[in-house]
Amino acid sequence: MSVSETVEAALALNRFGMGPRRGSIAAIQSDPRGALLAELERPTAELQAAATLPSSAKAYRMVIDANAKRQAKIIVAKRAQDEAKKQETAAATMMTEDAGPSFDMATKAAADAVPDPGRPIYLNEAQVRIEAALAADIGLTERLVWFWSNHFCISADKIRSMSGAYEREAIRPHVLGRFVDLLLAAEGHPAMLFYLDNIGSMGANSIAGINRNRGLNENLAREALELHTLGVRTGYNQDDVVSFAKVLTGWTLLPPADNPEHGGEFSFNPRLHEPGAQTVRGKVYDQENAEQGRAVLRDLAANPATATHVATKLARYFVADIPPPALVERMAKAFLDSGGDLKEVAKVMISSPESWSGSPTKLKRPSEWVVGMVRAAGFTRVDPKRFTDGQVLLGEPLWRPPSPKGFPDDEASWVDGMGRRLDIANVVAERIADKADPREIIEAVLGGAVSPEVREAVGRAESRQQALALLFMSADFQRR
Repeated sequence: MSVSETVEAALALNRFGMGPRRGSIAAIQSDPRGALLAELERPTAELQAAATLPSSAKAYRMVIDANAKRQAKIIVAKRAQDEAKKQETAAATMMTEDAGPSFDMATKAAADAVPDPGRPIYLNEAQVRIEAALAADIGLTERLVWFWSNHFCISADKIRSMSGAYEREAIRPHVLGRFVDLLLAAEGHPAMLFYLDNIGSMGANSIAGINRNRGLNENLAREALELHTLGVRTGYNQDDVVSFAKVLTGWTLLPPADNPEHGGEFSFNPRLHEPGAQTVRGKVYDQENAEQGRAVLRDLAANPATATHVATKLARYFVADIPPPALVERMAKAFLDSGGDLKEVAKVMISSPESWSGSPTKLKRPSEWVVGMVRAAGFTRVDPKRFTDGQVLLGEPLWRPPSPKGFPDDEASWVDGMGRRLDIANVVAERIADKADPREIIEAVLGGAVSPEVREAVGRAESRQQALALLFMSADFQRR
């Protein structure tokens, strides 16, 4: 294996995949680009481990039901306590005062009797996601899942029960399909409707709007235009946002209290929908029910501004903080020529010379870096609690972006966290020092594709733990 072959194979695995693991560089070194293109042609692997996980709607119902049961037990406990107080005699005033702590203990015991299913659901989803990344031969498809999940992000801080299932249901099936299908799946998913407050949005002239004297929420419409399709300040104005928000009224979810079998699923509620035609970006949409919103989304998906916005974000995520204009233009053209076929866009990115020029300069996001460490060390399973806690410390908590913009993809946003990465690298190195040899990782996993300085630093380390930490913190490991 020549040095140039090794370097290109390592670049393919780091820039477009989940990082090298034992034997992966040798497996693709004869044709790294061909290996990436071949992965795109394989059917998107179903997550077999997810078979036991609940759907987003079921997970939502489980949490809502648990909260209702917990509240009922607390109410019963309070009633019992109140009844006990009534039976106390006036002479037992001191005892009544002392009953405060026991009252608190009683209500706490009542609440604790119904465990919260939200945390276990979240951790189980996290484990399936992480282990899919660890098990991938290259990991290009998984990286695409991560990219699109961040592009159409929701937050587990607001809707934890659905966060993992949303990615499995709305994102994963469409990352190698048509953008319009991905867009429709994401915008109409109950998790997105909940996250961006559309479930209670109602037109002023709708039945519910008139009766309840409540109104419109613009969040979903604005983010769909600004973040998910056209891009910031690209061919729309505030009037378009308002009109689109009216179009999306009625997109909600079934309340679990009213529908114990289908609560949490998507529903179009005509009582919330603003009646009549709406004009968005100069076009009149007079469809009825949910088809009005879908018609707007289909047009947004086919817009040239959307093609450029998507191409720019993909190129920034995979290739460079400042994407080469020629690469963006080529990817946007592929998007338009193929009708938004995301597989074709990815193929153009992989096949373009700009995607392979220069040395690795992009700083890996914390999640990519941690997965890269675990893959390099040869492990295929992780403790999801430990992993997600680590992601919190690194500033990239799983499915918890700081805003609807998602997590950033530029170095400036992450470079200040290098001190925390050092702490994590030391912790990981300590845990695996008896199982992972840094010199073996350099040769068998990285194919020797590290700088002389890194090789020398690892060789001079005072302990295996220190050597591993130095390797994991090196530019060769941090960048792609």
